[in-house]
Amino acid sequence: MTTADHLTRGELTVRGQIRDASNAVLYCAVAHAGEEVTCVYKPVRGERPLWDFPDGTLAQREVAAYEVSEATGWGLVPVTVLRDGPYGEGMCQQWIEGEPGGDLLALVDAEEPEPGWKAIGLADVGEGRTALLVHADDERLRRLAVLDAVINNADRKGGHLLPAADGRLYGIDHGVTFNTENKLRTLLWGWAGEPLTAEAVDVLRGLSDALSPTGDLTARLAPLITPAELDATRARVGALLTTGRHPEPGGEWPAIPWPPV
Repeated sequence: MTTADHLTRGELTVRGQIRDASNAVLYCAVAHAGEEVTCVYKPVRGERPLWDFPDGTLAQREVAAYEVSEATGWGLVPVTVLRDGPYGEGMCQQWIEGEPGGDLLALVDAEEPEPGWKAIGLADVGEGRTALLVHADDERLRRLAVLDAVINNADRKGGHLLPAADGRLYGIDHGVTFNTENKLRTLLWGWAGEPLTAEAVDVLRGLSDALSPTGDLTARLAPLITPAELDATRARVGALLTTGRHPEPGGEWPAIPWPPV
């Protein structure tokens, strides 16, 4: 049985609540066939309304982000399903043990990043002082930057990066994605304007095929996001393939989320 089957079919029991989240986030156990896994459950009824996203759609967007991640073959988003639970329909996502952010972000007292790091920008550290905010020049982060550009992630904070014990990197919290307007806000601007890797180009070509009107990914996304949002996703993939470069901040939207971590 796959993790997705377990999360979908198992009995969901709430064990606690993650208090510092902006929406209702419940820590749960899912029991099925004598086995138990832990997960995060975000019921739709616990979502706070947003002016720029339709009410009650964040859970579906989280699942849609997982579907796109799976289509890339990179496995950057924990297994995520839409299911009913103690507080109604919601997103249920595999729990990943890890220290949010890990050692992938740093503040340095320098004007330029050291080798192995990419500059994000200057940060106010108090008393009129600034420091350079940097992220690791890491292949896993670079893949995630491409995924975020495809799904139009409006909230890629440092705390949404989860390095796991097995060396894999996961991104979480994808409720504000797939908007038809450009809302990319991220800490992963270190490659802005740089050429995409050959691997990324191949992945994007695969996504383009999967997002055709009769493509497998289109069929999986259609119940989760609107036709206009699907069209916008296709357009973003096409734009990345046309430019062959990582996107740069557009200027019409804050480039870095707040708070950044």
